[in-house]
Amino acid sequence: MNKIRISILLLTISLFVGCDFVKDSFTFKDKTKEFVETLMKKDYDKCVSQMALESEIGKNTNIDTLKLGLEQFRGLVERNFGDKFEYSLMKSEKKRSTIESENTPPNTTLALIEFTNEKEFGVFQVLFDDNSKKIINIKTLDVKEPIPNMVIFWLFGFLPLSILLFNIYAIREIKKSTLSKKWLKYLAIIFFNLPTITYSAVEGLSYKLVHFQFFGIGFSFMGFLGSVWTFGIPLGGIYWLWKLKQHKFDEEFNSEKEELSITAE
Repeated sequence: MNKIRISILLLTISLFVGCDFVKDSFTFKDKTKEFVETLMKKDYDKCVSQMALESEIGKNTNIDTLKLGLEQFRGLVERNFGDKFEYSLMKSEKKRSTIESENTPPNTTLALIEFTNEKEFGVFQVLFDDNSKKIINIKTLDVKEPIPNMVIFWLFGFLPLSILLFNIYAIREIKKSTLSKKWLKYLAIIFFNLPTITYSAVEGLSYKLVHFQFFGIGFSFMGFLGSVWTFGIPLGGIYWLWKLKQHKFDEEFNSEKEELSITAE
């Protein structure tokens, strides 16, 4: 009973932590929007007030140097994208890696915020202080791409969805069959989907020869840059449907032989 209570408590805590993280993620988009709009108005004093200068990383910042950097950053953004944008959250994360330089600093969260003008889009990489929810630093990634045609992207989705339906059909046929060790066939259908073909809204088509795709399909939707369909050729499903057809043929053939044998007697 105590173990059950502890499990329920841990699950409840994890749910609340997860909800807080999601809530904070959308706060990051709003904070970035507010900061950039202030920046484009050249109100550098207000920009400074929106930054986490009280944090461990920002406490030694020279204000004059910071304002000069903000002015240069503003000019870079305006030259490349103008000064009026729409914003969307791509993702927020805390990086944990065996390579120390790739980790996010303690008590910080890294957010990728996509911004668009009427023709192109870019990405802000923003590091936030977890305590104050203020910006520690901000920069643009090396992304300046035309806004893709998302109608084509969504239409392409019918292809990977058809692969998924095919694999489900193959599993149902095997389940209804008299084949032995069905679980091995299920695993082959679920995992043996290759080569893998990817369609990105921005980069278009690409493929990988040796890349197993779980259940034959993958999907990501995180802004224009992170909108990706992935599907694998369902070799496992094709093979076992063929084997099932052969198995049925053999059963029918043996059944006919038995009938002929009985008739002859």
